[in-house]
Amino acid sequence: MGEFGILFAIPLWLQNVLGLSPISSGLVLLWLAGGAFMASGIGGALSGKLPPARAVQLGVLLELVGVLGIGLVASQENGWVWIAPFLLIYGIGIGLATAQLTGVIMVDVPMEKNGQGSGSQSTVRQVGSALGIAVLGTVLFTGTQVSLEQRLDELAVPASQIVIVTDAVVDSAGSAIPGLEAGLIANQVEPALAAEIKLAAGDAFTDGAKWSAWAAAGFLLLGFASTFNLGSRKESESIEQSKPK
Repeated sequence: MGEFGILFAIPLWLQNVLGLSPISSGLVLLWLAGGAFMASGIGGALSGKLPPARAVQLGVLLELVGVLGIGLVASQENGWVWIAPFLLIYGIGIGLATAQLTGVIMVDVPMEKNGQGSGSQSTVRQVGSALGIAVLGTVLFTGTQVSLEQRLDELAVPASQIVIVTDAVVDSAGSAIPGLEAGLIANQVEPALAAEIKLAAGDAFTDGAKWSAWAAAGFLLLGFASTFNLGSRKESESIEQSKPK
């Protein structure tokens, strides 16, 4: 839920708030892909030096750092340059964690139940990904709506216009933001106020994306806590075997 859900919010924010094209947004997300590519080399260098369970733990920790960093620095003023390094860290974490995860989990599964264990792990992971997109998407749009209503109220925008603007931004997943100043409200409010409304909408969508990042970080923190039990069965067996008979 924390690993992939945030990827729903980032492209929307890059395109609708920062005004990047789909291709440009994809190029920004290449920082994440580059991090995952780097993780393969890092994982190879650590092979035999770091237990697989600890590699998963390190990966989830890096994912947590990356998501928290995105939540801290994301803003219209900072643009995509500030989040790119955290996408790189996030990608390295994904690469380290996912490469070892299935093997590490299967260590704790008896041989005769390998099929059930592998199938259960894959199913739970897919369910988690789907739930992550649903939950973090809800957080994104709820956070955007709450923040936008507050910001428009502070600008003394008429209540009827607040409803129109908020519904347009939320229902369009932010795609209405670029056209706010030019079309949706240009003929109903002063030009200066229309520009401020557009800026407020962008800031509100940024707030929603940040709230999604915090929620993803919460899920990742739970995941990180669970990594301390990975490989516990194998370690217990090793201890038992090392005891004198």
